[in-house]
Amino acid sequence: MAVKIKLKRLGKIRSPHYRIVVADSRTRRDGRAIEEIGLYHPVQNPSRIEVDSERAQYWLSVGAQPTEPVLAILKLTGDWQKHKGLPAPAPLLVAEPKADKRAAFDAFAKGLEGDEPKGEAITPKAKKADKKADEAADAAESTESTEA
Repeated sequence: MAVKIKLKRLGKIRSPHYRIVVADSRTRRDGRAIEEIGLYHPVQNPSRIEVDSERAQYWLSVGAQPTEPVLAILKLTGDWQKHKGLPAPAPLLVAEPKADKRAAFDAFAKGLEGDEPKGEAITPKAKKADKKADEAADAAESTESTEA
């Protein structure tokens, strides 16, 4: 039986996710697999690549042939170089862990607790005395206009 290491496509339209699988070469692309040895998510930035190096080395040592896309992935992870005895490549880019939103909010809230307002309002608040004077002046004007 000829064994291949190939990609099994999952996901929706225009949102592919792949599993790196070991399967008989005669099975269809998304058919039955002997073993799953990794993940490949090309849509994420940077691409998420996870390969069980021990299992990949085993299958390569017993003669499993990787397809071209899987060969490129194995070269990125360094498993192909390890199998062939070549020097290892540079490490892969890894996505930075996301900051905890709750901790960021708490830190921001603590910064605001002791502070007093730093700026003044754009429009000054009208004082009660000024309002009463304005109302009296408006009332006087309206009575004058009605008398005339």
